[in-house]
Amino acid sequence: MRGRVIPFDMPKSSATKGRILDAAEALFMEHGFEATTLRQITAAAGVNLAAVHYHFGSKEELFEAVLRRRLDPMNQERLALLTRYEHESAPKPLSCEKILAAMFIPALRLARDPERGGKNFLRLLGRAYADPAPFIRRFLSEQYAVMIARFKAAFGRALPQLPKKELTWRLHFVMGALSFTLAGTDALKLIAALSRGETANDEVLLRRLAPFLIAGLKAPLPDLSELDGEPARESLAP
Repeated sequence: MRGRVIPFDMPKSSATKGRILDAAEALFMEHGFEATTLRQITAAAGVNLAAVHYHFGSKEELFEAVLRRRLDPMNQERLALLTRYEHESAPKPLSCEKILAAMFIPALRLARDPERGGKNFLRLLGRAYADPAPFIRRFLSEQYAVMIARFKAAFGRALPQLPKKELTWRLHFVMGALSFTLAGTDALKLIAALSRGETANDEVLLRRLAPFLIAGLKAPLPDLSELDGEPARESLAP
């Protein structure tokens, strides 16, 4: 971790690091990045400020570590699922439905698993998407560039009629709807209600959401001939 010496007492150090991450995740979710202080985090974790600096460095690095702890495994699942679906579909391009499933199902599994942060982490992720701090946007786009590129390429093959710029905009809208479905308070209540049904599973919610998203992805191209200087959007949130 950038030149930090690994302590001899690894179990104790690992437990301290976990407490800091848990406390930071809860406080960042409740107050946002800017309003949360390191002193609040140390008080909640029962550690001193030196422990935070030792394990993570700055508050920015701690926030990134909180995101990485949950996002890395989820995005690895997404890529594994996308790869599997592509192999099953070959040589035909993967359908939009299957691409959305590869994005959505691992995130929904995380939402239902409190050991992996559950719905609280997804609320934090929703905050991160909306946070104006440049380092957060930069981190999300750079850290998960490979995953973003894989999904963009898959959608590009599924929707060859769309210009790249239009596809980028539509994927931005798709991710907004997906993020709200997973992180919005009302949506989480719907997910919980679905989970109580014996036959309810990830596919049920996906089948409700997918037609809405696919209709937007496949909609006719808008007439933008009268607009000049339309800005391009070049990011797809993880």
